[in-house]
Amino acid sequence: MKKITAALVGVGMQGMNAYGPYVLSHPDELQFTAVAEPDREKREKFGNQHGVNKSMRFESWEELFDKPRLADVVFICTPDKMHFNPAVKAFERGYNIILEKPMAVDPIECIRLGEYSEKYDNIFAICHVLRYTPFFKTIKRILDDGRIGNLVSIQHNENVGHWHQSHSYVRGNWRNSKDSSPMILAKSCHDMDIMLWLAGADCTRLSSFGSLMHFKKKNAPKGAPKMCLDGCPAEKECPYYAPKVYSPGAKGWGLIDAVSIDTGRKNILEELKRGPYGRCVYYCDNDVVDHQVVSIEFSNKVTAAFTMCAFTNETSRTIKLMGTKGEIRGAMEKEEIEILDFLTGQKEVVLIPVDTIDRRGHGGGDFGMIHDIIKLIQKNVLNKIATSADVSVKSHLMAFAAEKARIENRVIKINEYIYELKNQF
Repeated sequence: MKKITAALVGVGMQGMNAYGPYVLSHPDELQFTAVAEPDREKREKFGNQHGVNKSMRFESWEELFDKPRLADVVFICTPDKMHFNPAVKAFERGYNIILEKPMAVDPIECIRLGEYSEKYDNIFAICHVLRYTPFFKTIKRILDDGRIGNLVSIQHNENVGHWHQSHSYVRGNWRNSKDSSPMILAKSCHDMDIMLWLAGADCTRLSSFGSLMHFKKKNAPKGAPKMCLDGCPAEKECPYYAPKVYSPGAKGWGLIDAVSIDTGRKNILEELKRGPYGRCVYYCDNDVVDHQVVSIEFSNKVTAAFTMCAFTNETSRTIKLMGTKGEIRGAMEKEEIEILDFLTGQKEVVLIPVDTIDRRGHGGGDFGMIHDIIKLIQKNVLNKIATSADVSVKSHLMAFAAEKARIENRVIKINEYIYELKNQF
């Protein structure tokens, strides 16, 4: 099959460290031929890595889309608030589109992107990469095979991890809902999508509770400065002390890359003296929650309880599915699934072979997603995208509704919520 050409809009963590490495390791499948990124250093680094012609390196997405179509597919990996307009322009230019989640930070824009997908003859995939992981694909297959009878209820945990929370949702790009989006959307639209997929039915209503409890000024250690390197007296006791979090070998994936392109220790420390990642976690401008729960009912009467919490040591997803004939328990980080049979009392442990997984992103989901979508583009099969616009709009609206339910302290009926949104068009 022919090699697919691609353009990248936005050289962030996903574009540079997830999708870029896939292309470099699968040069027979995919090649980047254009890139748009306002940061010159990032743009040139990516362009050099992928051999992008100098004339195909653009400072903005507008400049790239002013040209006739330059590639078969475009990866849109801009900041969350900059997803809608580039996606619309990509539709109009005839690109197949792989759009980083969330689709948009406004529910009406999500609905409108769904309408664009119906209007244009493009492949439009949202990066709900969990569906492409061996872990969740195995769970889905076990369910569909009827191993636990009819599904009744789901317990799903998003164990964010204390270091991940401090990096991304206290100091980082997703710390403030006004600048990015609510955390339930930014972090957990993945999880809304997975529960929707596993339940096999649309969400009918939900409620939610949660708050920002810990990462506040009032919880700062006595005498703590606004920047960690300005002589913090709690340096040895604080798990969030920046030089510790951003040190070589520290817990976490690629955190130092977010601080600076130059990851030498001396440069990192200089960046922490003045940059956002060097701030005391108790003196940031964050407002997103650090814990939240969502209770969900689906149209087939399956229920789900979802918990997202910062205060975990692990950064993983754990899940329990309860059926009429048995249970499934899974720990994504361990790549381990248990099936318990009510009739026999037997427990079967299913281990996902490690050699089938490229762990560079979301338990193999990043690479699995690109591989599957590229094959569909090669075959020009438009109706087989697992994370197409119609299903992704539904899961995004679940996340928006959950935040509305949390803020307004009430149960949200999804059909009524969608009706209200469409009346705002």
